[in-house]
Amino acid sequence: MAEPIRVLVTGAAGQIAYSLLYSIAKGDVFGKDQPIILILLDIPPMLPVLDGVVMELQDCALPILKEVIPTDKVEVAFKDIDAAILVGSMPRKEGMERKDLLKANVAIFKTQGAALDKYAKKTVKVLVVGNPANTNCLIASKSAPSIPKENFSCLTRLDHNRACSQVAMRCGVSSDQVKNVIIWGNHSSTQYPDVHHAKVNLQGAETEAYQAIKDDAWLRGDFISTVQQRGAAVIKARKLSSAMSAAKAICDHMRDIWFGTKEGEFVSMGVYASGNSYNIPEDLIYSFPVQIKNKTWKVVDGLPINDFSRAKMDATAAELVEERDTALDFLSQ
Repeated sequence: MAEPIRVLVTGAAGQIAYSLLYSIAKGDVFGKDQPIILILLDIPPMLPVLDGVVMELQDCALPILKEVIPTDKVEVAFKDIDAAILVGSMPRKEGMERKDLLKANVAIFKTQGAALDKYAKKTVKVLVVGNPANTNCLIASKSAPSIPKENFSCLTRLDHNRACSQVAMRCGVSSDQVKNVIIWGNHSSTQYPDVHHAKVNLQGAETEAYQAIKDDAWLRGDFISTVQQRGAAVIKARKLSSAMSAAKAICDHMRDIWFGTKEGEFVSMGVYASGNSYNIPEDLIYSFPVQIKNKTWKVVDGLPINDFSRAKMDATAAELVEERDTALDFLSQ
């Protein structure tokens, strides 16, 4: 049996974690024969809830789950971890300005970045889920200077999966018959879901998405706004934010980091925007198409970009630059 790996989930008493922890603990993410020690971090008032989560994990009687450690202390949570899934963040409350939200989250992710720097393995893979995810990820990375920037990513896989699903439903195929959709930019309503490079498998033949769908107006209109606004639509319907689909996307994202992407396919991931071929400003966490091998991602460079896409990619980059600059102001205070 392999050595156990230590996996940290923050915000572990919340609803995304509740959907996520079972999948991790039964081997869907790191492999069916990879023993796991789960470390669950949350704030002190949530510790009683966390005890209930621990009991449930124990009651699942999962063979690879070796230990579950609930805690409210960063020095316990971040110690020697192999993977960190940072779900916990300050949610936006009614009447709250985005700036107020940023300020609260800068404080959280500065603390967590410093804890990663001090206690975690230098090889740790860090996935930031808590919103605003791209900028929170950047703050965590800047607060952990001894850990390579490439080890940090933020979740845009949920948007990616949403885009795949919309295309699949439109074509009357299952979602695994759609590949290479791209989410560019920020995990916000300015993100750009792009299917100019996507392929759909129709009766065994790979077809360009635009050819398969034959409805340019939909692809440039309702498709984009549906993916951009999907989170808000779920909240309106459920009165709660996406949890099951977010947990599935986290699993997809981490499994791809661990085991790599399929040959000829790419996925969307918010990663460090240095030296990219798309003229995206440096020093941002921006969602790109990536391929992953040996736990290392690489941006898929050189895809042709038309004027329609260019404008949308630049708009979401501009929002990220503004977010970053605001957050860095708070970071330096």
